[in-house]
Amino acid sequence: MCRLGASTMAEFTGGDDYQAEFDPKAYLNHYKFGEGTWGEEYLNFVLKHYCKTFTSGGVKGDTLIDIGSGPTIYQLLSACENFKEIIASDYTDRNRQELEKWLKNEPGAFDWTPVVKYVCELEGDREKWAEKEEKLRKKVKQVLKCDVSKSNILAPASLPQADCLLSALCLEAACKDLNSYRAALKNISSLLKPGGHLVMVIVLKETYYMVGQRRFSCLYLERESVEEALREAGYDVQCMEVTPNRSQRTFSDFEAVLSLVACKRPA
Repeated sequence: MCRLGASTMAEFTGGDDYQAEFDPKAYLNHYKFGEGTWGEEYLNFVLKHYCKTFTSGGVKGDTLIDIGSGPTIYQLLSACENFKEIIASDYTDRNRQELEKWLKNEPGAFDWTPVVKYVCELEGDREKWAEKEEKLRKKVKQVLKCDVSKSNILAPASLPQADCLLSALCLEAACKDLNSYRAALKNISSLLKPGGHLVMVIVLKETYYMVGQRRFSCLYLERESVEEALREAGYDVQCMEVTPNRSQRTFSDFEAVLSLVACKRPA
């Protein structure tokens, strides 16, 4: 999760709402694998996308920055094979603390083992799950504060440009309108080298999602709006896939998940 500052639109949940009310443990309940959760349906799709992107898609390099990591690590499991270091980031203190808890293997951390085993199975060896967890823990070098409304979204940190940016379910939750979405996309792009890759997972046509009993806003996006924003931010889309939402669950009203890989054009 990465957030803009407090929204000027009262009905749109802004950064202050996330800092005060986003419960990472309630959010992680969606990701319990093997229990028929919505997150399991989502993970079945998105983990295959990441495996394809990082295992056979040639997306690799020295540094990957994850924009809006939330309290989750699933998005980094295939990526950790292809990068020397990973920088995670999130707007809220509690999400960063929850993520650090897993990275430090502390008691009470969320159990990602079933998800890690599934990724290892996709990659060809389910028995390497413990090795995968250890590798990811070593590869994540920092967990930083992230605010996509800033020109330096990781301020006060200042990092060299990365070879890859990863962002899942982030900007559409952080931005109240298309103008702020386009601006945020350009802000995060300043962290990426020309010729580097942007890997995104986005929900389409969503207006809200629930975390426990708390309702959070989402920017209603269509595929065409995303493509236009990417062009304006200086990207060439290399691959894009839309997967319809067939779930009957009512925690969210999204219609589809969009996954994409784009390349930043030379300046």
